[in-house]
Amino acid sequence: MIEFEVNGQAVTSESEADTPLLWVIRDELKLKGTKFGCGIAMCGACTVHIDGVATRSCVTNVGTVAGKSITTIEGLDSAEGNALKQAWVAEQVPQCGYCQSGQIMQAAGLLANTPSPTDQQITDAMNGNLCRCMSYTRIHKAIKTAAGGEEA
Repeated sequence: MIEFEVNGQAVTSESEADTPLLWVIRDELKLKGTKFGCGIAMCGACTVHIDGVATRSCVTNVGTVAGKSITTIEGLDSAEGNALKQAWVAEQVPQCGYCQSGQIMQAAGLLANTPSPTDQQITDAMNGNLCRCMSYTRIHKAIKTAAGGEEA
């Protein structure tokens, strides 16, 4: 039994310790906002926060999160997260929407550590999150909006 916290709630997983956290979140806990994209931590669709750090859940074994706090898109209720969700709507970011939870989780991690990021800091932080619809310009603009800045 592996005990940890998800979105403020204590949970227990009976999965093998080497099971990817992504599958525990989706299949055991039935939280479907975290997506499977590539399975090798290259696309960012599976991004969650582990103890506040944006992390790829597809390559994180559930055994490594024992005693830790996980936040998924469903539980993202921070000031940064709420500002991003509002900016995502205002800037009409999503097209297909598949990658958006991972994009928002990555951006929330950036804003938690860098409340007023430069354009380059946004680009660097978001570089590993892929969007097949190519909405990168709107993603960037929404992050600037959420940070209280204007798109450059």
